[in-house]
Amino acid sequence: MLVSLDFVYMPSADPAAESRHFCEALGAELVFAIEAFGTRVAMIRLGEGSPALLFAGHLEGERPILVYRVTDLDDTAAKLLGQGCKVGDAFGIPHGPCREITAPGGHRLAIYQLTRPEVAEHLAGRRDF
Repeated sequence: MLVSLDFVYMPSADPAAESRHFCEALGAELVFAIEAFGTRVAMIRLGEGSPALLFAGHLEGERPILVYRVTDLDDTAAKLLGQGCKVGDAFGIPHGPCREITAPGGHRLAIYQLTRPEVAEHLAGRRDF
């Protein structure tokens, strides 16, 4: 049902400082650093095959959101709802439509369908900050 864990959205008060620390101290690769729509988001990669970490200035709360890619968003959401999951309304991320899943204990998950694969190449290398 879930294809892969592609992204981990990390709430951040300072995406520039946090992404810089991960790059300098842990050897992460900075994929992009974007300032748009009144917020900042920086994407880093810690290693080959690992999910991207996105430090996002606009996210509320303190817990990260694990974002899993699925083949069919509506079908997966329907299955999860049928299994007792609480699935939120659709919203967009740059790579495609997404829906948040409310999990016990305050854990944060989301599912998305990759409908805009060209976005990754378009954003790579962008440095707004």
